[in-house]
Amino acid sequence: MLPVTEQENPRTLNIDKVSTLEAVRLINAEDKLVAEAVEKVLPQIAQTVDKIVERLKNGGRLFYVGTGTSGRIGVLDASEIPPTFGVSYDLVQGVIAGGYDALYKATESSEDSKEAGKIDLQNRGLNKKDALIGIAASGRTPYTIGAVEFARNLGCFTACITCVPDSAITKAVEIAIVPIVGAETIAGSSRMKAGTAQKMVLNILSTVSMIRLGYVKGNRMTNVKSSNIKLKERSLRILVAETSLDETAAQNLMNESNDDLRLALVMFKANANRETAENALEKTNFIVEKAIELIK
Repeated sequence: MLPVTEQENPRTLNIDKVSTLEAVRLINAEDKLVAEAVEKVLPQIAQTVDKIVERLKNGGRLFYVGTGTSGRIGVLDASEIPPTFGVSYDLVQGVIAGGYDALYKATESSEDSKEAGKIDLQNRGLNKKDALIGIAASGRTPYTIGAVEFARNLGCFTACITCVPDSAITKAVEIAIVPIVGAETIAGSSRMKAGTAQKMVLNILSTVSMIRLGYVKGNRMTNVKSSNIKLKERSLRILVAETSLDETAAQNLMNESNDDLRLALVMFKANANRETAENALEKTNFIVEKAIELIK
């Protein structure tokens, strides 16, 4: 029997015959099923978050591994973590078959080697402290399975995101996250519902992991990097909200901290000079609340 990601969808058999508006509606109707599928695997997602956080707190890193669409989604999520939460670019890494060239051109043949998955992780210095998430819509991609098996043999925590239950990758990991989204709108095009499900799951995994690590206060990204005009404006708004300073005083504090919101918050809340605040942040892995506590 074909895996669900390869089956034909009876609801969209005539999508090539209907009007443009009806085709759009058909795709939208299928997309509505994705959130429901993700909802059913929230317990597995939560368990995975706790395991990831445990590894990251003990000096480990988080790796996403995949091919094609799955790999691109992993690299996308990993690349967005440092500017959003102010962490090192090494902390969360996306590994894609075929290397970063595969982000903009198809190199799908590179997914057929289990050994390549292992070698790419060896080149990243994977070790037993780390956590690894294998992303494979079909659950049978040799490259990703090879990477997962290598990681688990090292002693890493391993999980997977796949849309096919009881697939090969689910048997290779400690925790399997399997949102079953059903047949795709276009048969076999797992860039659609399966890809959307993978992105939703990764959003939750990475965001809640960063929250648990202390890089969010309330629902404010207090560790955001002020790397452009938009983010400088956001940092200023957060500083005003966190300190009740007026905008002029908050801007002066941001200037004094060289546009580092983390530093500005610690300086104000701990009544500390810049050097003291910087030292406290370094000692607490740049967790604002812990740095404040350390000074006080």
